[in-house]
Amino acid sequence: MTRLVTDPAYLQHLAGPMHPESPGRLRAIHQVLQAAPIAGVHRAPPRRATREELLRVHAAEHVERVLSLAGQEAQLDPDTAMSPGSTEAALLAAGAGAQLVLDVMKGETGNGFALVRPPGHHAVASHAMGFCLFNNVAVAAEAALAAGARRVLVLDWDVHHGNGTQSAFYARRDVLFCSSHQFPFYPGSGAPTEIGEGEGENFTVNVALPGGQGDADYGAVFHEVFLPKAQQYRPDLILVSAGFDPHRADPLGGMNVTERGFAAMCSAVKSLAEEVCGGKLVLMLEGGYDLDGLAQSVHACVEVLAGSRTEHFPSGAGPSAVQAIAATLGK
Repeated sequence: MTRLVTDPAYLQHLAGPMHPESPGRLRAIHQVLQAAPIAGVHRAPPRRATREELLRVHAAEHVERVLSLAGQEAQLDPDTAMSPGSTEAALLAAGAGAQLVLDVMKGETGNGFALVRPPGHHAVASHAMGFCLFNNVAVAAEAALAAGARRVLVLDWDVHHGNGTQSAFYARRDVLFCSSHQFPFYPGSGAPTEIGEGEGENFTVNVALPGGQGDADYGAVFHEVFLPKAQQYRPDLILVSAGFDPHRADPLGGMNVTERGFAAMCSAVKSLAEEVCGGKLVLMLEGGYDLDGLAQSVHACVEVLAGSRTEHFPSGAGPSAVQAIAATLGK
């Protein structure tokens, strides 16, 4: 059984007129899911993240600031704004992932997808950033560890590097962070030389890709870097920062991934989860700003999670992807 966690409250977060991170993103996803229902999928409401869950990731000053702005409008950075409904949406976005990982770990559902907004992977300990208020996937990872997981894999396929997630776990080895992203690009981090520090050295893996990479290129990244590293790590749970802005039609990215490519990524991660951690897999929505590309790609991934679809990557990775992989592997 696959659980989708979402709520109408997410539509009440308004980042500003013409802002790409709009309520239309979730509306488009829901329209496609309703038009083409998938067997084996059930929906559940989220809960708010607790203060304790947020404080495992964020400084108290940041948590208090977001909570204090409930019902208000505010501009937190040039890209990140709050409306009267934003605090509630952010609490429910972080809480959705935290609860979903607990449900998966307890066996109440096989896997799941938290269809949330605002996204989270740019939010750092001390402040909001890049459309993100709280770091939803980091909160979920910490919830899993607090519930008894020893090792968690966070895989981020958003077109932008998940700087906030990386910084949360950079000096630790209980979370393996793997990211494929366009580089150089916003937010400027994610070079292949960023591999972690101290006890966390070699537990951060960045594949920094030039623009224009497609399904076969991502397939090479998965098969040559992510999957072998994860098989060696043997996580107890896999979390995916599922950003769909590498889609070929996305206005903010420069990649060439198709719906089939996202389904292949999801298929690869699902097979990995079945191999190493009893299928315990949770996807959390990050970016994706072409509404049709986003909705169709999410639908494809939900089909994979529910067991009605399996995709494989095409062959033929280009030289740019091969070079990026070699840089990550230090070859």
